[in-house]
Amino acid sequence: MPADARHSHKHAAPPQVKRRVLRVRGTDVTLLEEVRKMAVADLGFDIQHESLDFLTCQHRAAMDPLNYDIYEQCFHNLDIVWYWGALQPIDTRRIRQWDNIGDLAKAGGISKYTWHGHGDAPVRKLYVQPDGTLGQQPMQMISMLPTAHNVDSFGFDRRLFGDEGPEGSSWAWLLDRRARGRIALVDEPAIGIFDVALAAEANGDLTFQDIGNMTVDEIDSLMALLETLRQQGFFVGSWVSPDQAEALVRADRVSVQSMWSPSYGNLGAMQGVFCESFPREGYRAWHGGASLARHLSGSQLDMAYDYLNWWLAGPAGALMARQGHYMTNAEGVREYLSPEEWGYWYDGDIARCDLKGPDGRIVVRTGQRRPGGAYRERVSRIALWNTVMDEYNYAARAWNRFIASLGTASQ
Repeated sequence: MPADARHSHKHAAPPQVKRRVLRVRGTDVTLLEEVRKMAVADLGFDIQHESLDFLTCQHRAAMDPLNYDIYEQCFHNLDIVWYWGALQPIDTRRIRQWDNIGDLAKAGGISKYTWHGHGDAPVRKLYVQPDGTLGQQPMQMISMLPTAHNVDSFGFDRRLFGDEGPEGSSWAWLLDRRARGRIALVDEPAIGIFDVALAAEANGDLTFQDIGNMTVDEIDSLMALLETLRQQGFFVGSWVSPDQAEALVRADRVSVQSMWSPSYGNLGAMQGVFCESFPREGYRAWHGGASLARHLSGSQLDMAYDYLNWWLAGPAGALMARQGHYMTNAEGVREYLSPEEWGYWYDGDIARCDLKGPDGRIVVRTGQRRPGGAYRERVSRIALWNTVMDEYNYAARAWNRFIASLGTASQ
């Protein structure tokens, strides 16, 4: 056989098997790179994160449902997305840890005697009712799988306000005259407006019949108060991302501001000077979750359920805990945390050693105790949930006009 003939036949390359991909649309609250890598390793398929700001995420989830498989945000963002038919119900029979999810999400409080708080408590939108609407009557089908959650307050400078004392701080500090010119607010209508509403009620400037569902007149009164304070130079500006809030503290430009738990471990030399508050009026709470896009079916839907079940298996909850958040099946998380981590984050114990965050940096120093104490103590003091009110569109327009007048504090 001629030499050229011997070499003319080539073995065919093995067929390339396209790796399965799950597309997750959400925010940087849960779309952490550490979470994505761990899920890929455990589940055996690729995961693509699309991390957006709060308002863009909600809008695209509602109007563009074909370009994601899983929607991760919060229960207070759910109404609009559900209304537009972008999601399909989740069958709790396919959620292996369903019976281990805590009552805060499934029943509204950690006990039947606990005040559920004003606003969008997750239970009020959890269950898919027979007519397709969302409500709190328990059903087999749910709208969103409850996952990470927390109670939020504000951060304050101990050099100005001192220590909280046994009664805790007050939301009134967020609009305190002592901090004039050094106050920053979070630019998100379903969150920031409630921070200042809690502050205005705490300091006696305003009262609300239902702070979780304000009337137009109440919104106007609140915005008029904020405009007066703006003209008096109270605010340094606003922030959108936690990175911006942290930069304000590290630059020593704020004495009090809206603040979220993961930020307190990222303050550098200001850690221990700028502290998380324990407001005597109670917390503003949020509850995240994951929903299924309406187009999912067959093996693609199976893959999405695998992902939902993975979120409740424990490893993701441990990563959430290391940045200050809680998970709905706490006992499943416990085995993935050291006794020292569990003691600090969930039991409210004094830290027996330095504790690291999800990225490996130290976020808690030996001897610290979590403000507000143990999990049950903190979540039993919820005054208000992040909420999309009946007059949300009116409030959002008013809030956005006010924020535009402030400028961006990080500039």
